[in-house]
Amino acid sequence: MKNIKVAVNGYGVIGKRVADAVSLQDDMELIGVCDVVSDWRIKMAVDKAYPVFAFNDDYKKQMVDAGIVIAGTLDELTETADIIVDCTPKKIATGNIEKYKAANLKFIVHGGEKHEVTGHSFSAETNYDTAIGRASTRVVSCNTTSILRTLTTLKKAGLLKKARGTLLRRATDPWESHLGGIMNTLVPEKDIPSHQGPDTQTVDPELDVITAAVKVPQTLSHLHYWNVQLTRKATKEEIVAALKTSTRIMLINYDDGLTANNVIKEWMLEKGRPYGDMYEVALWQDMLKVIGDELFYAYVVDNQAIVIPETIDAIRALTELETDANESIRKTNESLGIFQK
Repeated sequence: MKNIKVAVNGYGVIGKRVADAVSLQDDMELIGVCDVVSDWRIKMAVDKAYPVFAFNDDYKKQMVDAGIVIAGTLDELTETADIIVDCTPKKIATGNIEKYKAANLKFIVHGGEKHEVTGHSFSAETNYDTAIGRASTRVVSCNTTSILRTLTTLKKAGLLKKARGTLLRRATDPWESHLGGIMNTLVPEKDIPSHQGPDTQTVDPELDVITAAVKVPQTLSHLHYWNVQLTRKATKEEIVAALKTSTRIMLINYDDGLTANNVIKEWMLEKGRPYGDMYEVALWQDMLKVIGDELFYAYVVDNQAIVIPETIDAIRALTELETDANESIRKTNESLGIFQK
């Protein structure tokens, strides 16, 4: 089977990571990245020898004036791609979709867009099969991805009755922390459930899940606390065994010195992960408690990285490169260095 030609629109926090991940796959070819900026961000794509496209002729002129070699515009990029991954900022992707449809191009958007934009939301370990051959899908947000990974393991083990979670959300992306964010305060989301609960149900409507969220003054990652009612009394060993069925949940120990999100980030850097990225959910095994039919646990989510492997799997599903979810996940994990600890 020929390699699938993949284009990336939006070369920001997610886009650059998707582009790097695509370039690591032996069944995909990155044929170009598209953006509107002319600064250091897109110049990094040039340094990596990625073909660079401008969103339109106006931006093309700005980029050429900045000394950037341009391969064409988005319209030209869509003519040669098999699939495009839209990594543009929230709500912008919705305006790009008509271009993709006109080019008869399969496309992927991310969690900032509404479920209705594609009519399908994706998480590899939960509903890969339902995405096979579709024209489009939405890879759900970082927090929703983590919720699905953890709750799906419990559901498959027949242990999940209902789940209630509290999310401590990072204030902004690290590279933008000089532009905004919050200091010396906590900002609760007004609505309960917060949007992550209903978003999780776009992938698995059977999940009984309610979330509450608080924005906190840090930018490294998100922290989740969960209280799950089980279908029966269970042991900690049963829960751990269920969690281990996901290759994208990494069980860590507080007693190993992994006591906070900044320490976990440093650990990922020490392991040689690009950008210090953590693709897995890092769940504290020695903090996990089971009391009768109630389960309590906490974990950390890398908001910049967790959706990257899901996006690669979504490309395979939509283009039918791989119809076996487990095989796609295996390929993606191997390419990104995802191994259970």
